[in-house]
Amino acid sequence: MTSTSPSSLRGRMLEAAVRLTSTVGWAKVTMSRLADEVGVSRQTVYNEIGTKNDLATAVILRELDQFLAGVTRSFDENPDDLTSAIRDSARRVLKYAQDNALLHAVVSATHGADTELLPLLTTHAEFLLEGAKGVISERVASYDVGIGAERLEACIDMVVRLVLSHVMQPSAEPAKTADDIAWIVERVLR
Repeated sequence: MTSTSPSSLRGRMLEAAVRLTSTVGWAKVTMSRLADEVGVSRQTVYNEIGTKNDLATAVILRELDQFLAGVTRSFDENPDDLTSAIRDSARRVLKYAQDNALLHAVVSATHGADTELLPLLTTHAEFLLEGAKGVISERVASYDVGIGAERLEACIDMVVRLVLSHVMQPSAEPAKTADDIAWIVERVLR
């Protein structure tokens, strides 16, 4: 993941792209409009970001960094209890998703947004899945799980996919869904 501080030019551009997408929709985000929003030339936007497809990927990766920061925090706060770490991670991710204007704009195609960003969260979400599984695998390594590496990898994959499914289409409040996911994980790890 490439972290971008809000004070960096790239960070300001990504923040502006998120703000524009959330308010007017991705279809109306142009490099010229982004340049005007940040107060730079269009060429500067192209030099810093690249194409609009590059911008889409950068925006989604920026959001992924935010989600994964919550996951990391949850594992840090639950160093001796993997089930609690996963419950807390799922709750944070689902709560963040529930309150995320960009995600709502992309998923519900509000404010005239088209579906150009949606595949980055669904059918072409490999970098989301791999990024999330990588962070969780790294964190889970410090716990005594009692199952082999292959089964653990499958468990992490299923948990990430389950949480992502609830991010895209919630069926209950974040805390309830997180409790349900933790219940499943606890049974698998026995």
